[in-house]
Amino acid sequence: MPRKTASTKRAARAPSATGLRPDTRQRDRVRKIIAVLRRVYPNAHCELNFSNPLELLIATILSAQCTDKRVNLVTAELFRKYRTAADYANAPLAELEQAIKSTGFYRNKARSIQACCRALVEKHGGEVPRTMEELTALEGVGRKTANVVLGNAFGLNEGIVVDTHVARLARRLGLTRHTEAAKIEQDLMALVPRAQWTMFSHWLIWHGRRRCYARKPDCPHCELAPLCPSAGKV
Repeated sequence: MPRKTASTKRAARAPSATGLRPDTRQRDRVRKIIAVLRRVYPNAHCELNFSNPLELLIATILSAQCTDKRVNLVTAELFRKYRTAADYANAPLAELEQAIKSTGFYRNKARSIQACCRALVEKHGGEVPRTMEELTALEGVGRKTANVVLGNAFGLNEGIVVDTHVARLARRLGLTRHTEAAKIEQDLMALVPRAQWTMFSHWLIWHGRRRCYARKPDCPHCELAPLCPSAGKV
């Protein structure tokens, strides 16, 4: 067995890409953060309205650069009119664009939805697939959208949704130093127990919307302040 040198010992203690070691103390802090968030937001859930995987997929595509509240207003009528992947695939493009216009970027979204639904019909029998690889192969579906669908429609923890709230809070809580969603997700996956990946994003999103605002976060009343290195400094 090779003898450990000073350099190999230093490498073993080296920080991760975040500049932070996901050691026992960091994981313990994350467990405490989770315990607080679970207590404060016991009913946290995806705030996009849906009743099946296809509806959630469409709603998540529409949610890009748009609030969940606005998406829910649009999908209330949209889901009554279009019930299957074939309905979206065969709809006149101009009609679909008009139906989703208020969500913004409606031309790109309409084209993505139609291309996505055509692939669902042609390759998946009109059903939403249950794997990351198959989902991200669909038009308009990136890893974040796939994580939303897998975690909330199918109960599969394949990753952690990183939206603007999750990214902001992960940095403020000292769980990452990255700004890119993919790297933030990897950092969080190394710290958060896999069984809680889906819920962890919900908890952070709810806290970001209700307490840790982008501007003027409510640090004086924040339940996470004792665990947050940014408390009172933002």
